[in-house]
Amino acid sequence: MAKRYRGKTLKNLPSKGRGECPLCKKTRIKLLYPHRTETNQLIQVCKNCRNK
Repeated sequence: MAKRYRGKTLKNLPSKGRGECPLCKKTRIKLLYPHRTETNQLIQVCKNCRNK
């Protein structure tokens, strides 16, 4: 059965949650996962970089 609410929160984000990942430099990829850098700054990264 289809889920109607899937992706609804992405439409409210700027550029629908897409951008350039600051770690791997991929473009037009979904940035949904918070990642803490060495300087204790929270950045949004892609799915592949979330555990780096």
